[in-house]
Amino acid sequence: MDFDINAWQQFLQDNWIIAVIALVLIFIIMKLVKTVLKWVLVIAVVVGFFAYGGYSIKDLENIGTKVTSEMKDQAIKSMAGEAKEATYEDLADGAYVIKTTNLELTGVKNSGEITVKLRGISLGTWKMEGEVKDFVVKARAASK
Repeated sequence: MDFDINAWQQFLQDNWIIAVIALVLIFIIMKLVKTVLKWVLVIAVVVGFFAYGGYSIKDLENIGTKVTSEMKDQAIKSMAGEAKEATYEDLADGAYVIKTTNLELTGVKNSGEITVKLRGISLGTWKMEGEVKDFVVKARAASK
């Protein structure tokens, strides 16, 4: 099984009540049952917890990937329509910031990468290619 902390966090956020109940059951079983049966019961509670969620960790990772992909698509669509009204600002350390109504892009000149935020939500660091590069060039030209 792959260990992805983000997928586990999302799983626990969605099922926190069941997780608390499962932990209480485990503690009760550990205190009251003194035989090998307690380990069978603990394993049953843990398996039941994950089965109740109905999702495997891979399913949660796939959902996260789809959401991230959709956000990236929205950001690229915003770039196409907002380049003319973008503000471009050179910073003293060689970095620059481009802001529009929905987007904020931060990068360092000639680094080949840019950090993208859509409506304040970080979408990570993207390579400076395709639509992203076109947007930066248009934004820089529009601000002059």
